[in-house]
Amino acid sequence: MKTTTNTTELLQLKFGEDTFTKQDARDKVTTLWLPLVKLREVLAYLKHDIDQPYALLFDITAIDERTRKFSPDYPSKNFTLVYCLFSFEQNAFLRLKVALHGEFPTVPSITKLWANANWYEREVFDMFGIRFDGHPFLRRLLMPETWKGNPLRKEHPARATEMGPFRLFPEKEEIEQSNLQFNPEAWGMASQSEDSDFMFLNIGPQHPGTHGVLRIVLQLDGEDIVDAVPDIGFHHRGAEKMAERQSWHTYIPYTDRVDYLGGVNNNLAYLLAVEELAGIQIPERAQVIRVMMCELFRIASHLVWYGTFAQDVGQLSPVFYMFTDREKIFDIVEAVCGGRMHPNWFRIGGVAQDLPIGWDKLVKEFIDYFPKRLKEYDDMVMRNSIFKSRTIGIGIFTKEEAIEWGVTGAGLRACGMAWDFRKERPYSGYEKFNFDVPVAHNGDCYDRAKVRVEEMRQSLRIIEQCWKHMPAGDYKADHALTTPPVKKHTMKDIETLITHFLGVSWGPVIPAGEAMSCIEATKGANSYYAISDGNTSPYRVRLRTPSFAHMQMIPYISKGYTVADLLSILGAMDYVLADIDR
Repeated sequence: MKTTTNTTELLQLKFGEDTFTKQDARDKVTTLWLPLVKLREVLAYLKHDIDQPYALLFDITAIDERTRKFSPDYPSKNFTLVYCLFSFEQNAFLRLKVALHGEFPTVPSITKLWANANWYEREVFDMFGIRFDGHPFLRRLLMPETWKGNPLRKEHPARATEMGPFRLFPEKEEIEQSNLQFNPEAWGMASQSEDSDFMFLNIGPQHPGTHGVLRIVLQLDGEDIVDAVPDIGFHHRGAEKMAERQSWHTYIPYTDRVDYLGGVNNNLAYLLAVEELAGIQIPERAQVIRVMMCELFRIASHLVWYGTFAQDVGQLSPVFYMFTDREKIFDIVEAVCGGRMHPNWFRIGGVAQDLPIGWDKLVKEFIDYFPKRLKEYDDMVMRNSIFKSRTIGIGIFTKEEAIEWGVTGAGLRACGMAWDFRKERPYSGYEKFNFDVPVAHNGDCYDRAKVRVEEMRQSLRIIEQCWKHMPAGDYKADHALTTPPVKKHTMKDIETLITHFLGVSWGPVIPAGEAMSCIEATKGANSYYAISDGNTSPYRVRLRTPSFAHMQMIPYISKGYTVADLLSILGAMDYVLADIDR
């Protein structure tokens, strides 16, 4: 990854060399420790005053350090607060760390610097108990208000068997039901204006327009939306907590279930971080296989979005045609991987098996079949007058607003910014493929649709190149830490057999360190930040998903539109609930 030496020098000149302590990270991302008292000032400088600013607040997370041996070169702490910034001009990430002391520390909020800091700070408060002074509405985000404890603290149980049996006593049921009632005043909402009373409409958590277990409470003046409150967390399963009790290898299937439409894209994002930590070089054949499978899943995911979006705005037939075409992709996936929606097929160091005999025939049939189907869908949906009237000029946001709220993927490209991590920060050999980055310029629901439709054509171009130029060679790295390790020598001596057994049962021991991946997933920038303390399981895994960032923007972009327009806005966003809640 590109380093930001110039940024480090600028920060040292501005705030003094003693202000920052540099940490070497495996992923080569510039990582700086700084004192808490300088945090807000440094962040403001990086966003507003530097020549090539870090306009995107990519992520905020924390690490419970209390059970880890840390290097004396770095500040001692009970918790570490981690800010990840990104500069489009420099094409570089910057990681800032703050050491926190005490059981429940307090830090200044940066919600006045970045709008999207709101949910990230609430999540850290919810998961770790770290308070943010000056936050406009600091309350739990993913867990219910009645939850006891903070799940990502090390003392919080990781398994249900570590807790007592669940019993729903009448008193508890009454408390839980009371907690679900929406109180507008508690959210700073007025019940009436000078000339009318507002109505509060509860959409979800069970509603076809929310595409899953999502609740949005609307403040309405007639049909017009005054404000909206997304209520998330119904799908939260503790994906990051589960990483701490799984081996590096056995955590792979859990990643499948995050963006459950994106399939192996989830595996890739996680494995890139693990392989960076372990220093594993992936063979070219394995890289191309990974790319081909990721692009097949990109099309499959977009087909689900395409059909359900058309259905949201009044067209019933497209979803049946598009789901049928998705099945054709799953036929390929099943032939190659054995699984369909959740193939769990990528491995540390490569993929589980080599491509089967006949894979090329199946892929070629789809390459020949799909373009004419996309053309039919253009006529059926994109040129349909009802679809246009429901999406053009609806849910508009600018490039600057998109960056402020952390929007990536098609939502950002629909604002005229041709940014795709496969092009700008290529991984898994994407730099060897010829494809275009579709853009649009109006930033509305229709343009977000237009970009995704063209992305399917570009994915097909990449798949065709994989089909034509699939290299020979190994499907997995010949490295001691690949999982499962190579088995061909295991029957020759007992030491190799024992090593193989331990590698399969316990998994590899990943060297101590930290590394972050970032891929262009089906819905935007997907990132895993993996931290190892030299054990068979991660010390901490942070999962940054695009849908979480995008859903936070709903109140901002829906104000002034109607309830019917909200369904268009939600459909054009292309989110997945597990991708939000994790």
